[in-house]
Amino acid sequence: MSKRGYAASKKLLTGLIGAPIAHSASPAMHERAAEALGLRGHYQLIEVAGADAAGLSLMLEGVRRLGFAGVNVTYPYKEAVVPLLDELAPGAAAMGAVNTVVVRDDRLIGHNTDTTGFARAVAPLLAPAGNAVAVIGAGGVGKAIAFALASLKVSDIRIFDSEPARAATLVSLLAPQGGARIAASVEDALSGATGLINGTPVGMLPNRGMPVAATLLREELWVADAVYSPLITPLLAAAQAKGARIMTGRELAIYQAADAFELFTGLAPSTEVMGEAFDEVMAARSSADHAA
Repeated sequence: MSKRGYAASKKLLTGLIGAPIAHSASPAMHERAAEALGLRGHYQLIEVAGADAAGLSLMLEGVRRLGFAGVNVTYPYKEAVVPLLDELAPGAAAMGAVNTVVVRDDRLIGHNTDTTGFARAVAPLLAPAGNAVAVIGAGGVGKAIAFALASLKVSDIRIFDSEPARAATLVSLLAPQGGARIAASVEDALSGATGLINGTPVGMLPNRGMPVAATLLREELWVADAVYSPLITPLLAAAQAKGARIMTGRELAIYQAADAFELFTGLAPSTEVMGEAFDEVMAARSSADHAA
């Protein structure tokens, strides 16, 4: 739908497909951004665990037919939806992962705003003199992170995944940009690294694990986590204890949502408004956790 169409209708239906997603701050961010632009927005959580290709196809067909401007896609379906779409934006096609599906002229078009959002978020941490960054996880989020780093001209990207074949696939996808290699272990990925990024769900509530042992962290290593529930994951808490600079999943969550909103509507939302909505969700969750 065009900008003019949204201005006329004042209605915007979007949503999120994934599981588990009850904790998501996306409804608050998208609905608040729509309100600030004079739209009546509804962001629907579509939580279905264990969906196969047929199940995902049914959900996507519903998105196509029921008036959605589009949906976001999260764990564990960012790669599974790719062959089910009508078209892929170049960036999404290059990495084989989608987190945003836009409905245009009855066609489902896949994009990846995790990449653009993470590039905006991580840029301040990168050093002009060069960077060696360890990326843990080569799934949908790890792919987006690695492609974001490549877009920022990081020339030494070390990728570790508990499934070596996934790391190998990601390195081959990054080959045209150069600078990425498979790490044989977490220790190998971190050897001489300037930065560490967790691109796995490890540490997301209710999980309280760490993708990297605390003994491998050090003060001069900046550490980022794509997980935002909790905001300070066990990994980030351990990094803080070492005196390291950290980046929570807050900025990634906000920037990827803002880029997705613009794809859905053609309108640029306020990242400040989205950030305020995100912070309110996290504060309410923290209060509920303490009350429990």
